[in-house]
Amino acid sequence: MRVVLNCDMGEGFGLYRCGDDEAMMPLITVANVACGFHAADPVVMKRTVALAKRHNVKVGAHPSFPDLQGFGRREMKMQRDELAACITYQVGALKAFLDAEGMPLHHIKPHGALYTVAARDANVAHAIADAVEIFKVPVMGMPNTLHEKIYGERGLVFLAEYYTDLEYDEDGSLILTRVHDPVDPMRAVQGCLRVIQEGKARTTKGNDIPMRADCICVHSDTPGAVELARVVRRELAPYL
Repeated sequence: MRVVLNCDMGEGFGLYRCGDDEAMMPLITVANVACGFHAADPVVMKRTVALAKRHNVKVGAHPSFPDLQGFGRREMKMQRDELAACITYQVGALKAFLDAEGMPLHHIKPHGALYTVAARDANVAHAIADAVEIFKVPVMGMPNTLHEKIYGERGLVFLAEYYTDLEYDEDGSLILTRVHDPVDPMRAVQGCLRVIQEGKARTTKGNDIPMRADCICVHSDTPGAVELARVVRRELAPYL
């Protein structure tokens, strides 16, 4: 089984920095770049795309609810057509910077609350699918949720994703925190290996749930993210 190591990148804004993109970029194979609605601005987007190109890292769009102050981690109620337009707008902005660098758009990965809500809300998942269809690229999401069901029914290429630095509930849903906690790198590696080798993940209550991964994600704003990514990349090298 082969996987890619991906990270949410370009999440600074103006003079504010979030995560060490320069140190993280050489350790990953795919970058999910913020598009301005939860983080990033035109300069940050341009700089992040150029950084990815220097390190031969593929770039996907990381759109969110329009929630800059809440970093996209607050749920919002939006009509399907409005949300689809919001996502299309963000992806289109990033694609312009990719075009300028002669790089293709690799995928789309919803961010934060948009990602977690779509796992259980068909209206939101369909809005994401409406936008993805325009760009004709794969979409990342959580396996065994409405992500996989609806994106699959819509004929989209679905990339199942597993998180090294977040926990899972008993129903398989992702526990999204406003601020990420540090994790032990080797414990994170063990979780990744179980998913890759056994198709299982451990919940917060210690039970196993079915899980698979085309993509392994490390968040850039997790404390100790660079070391976490370095260890995960080293230990998962046979699968990358």
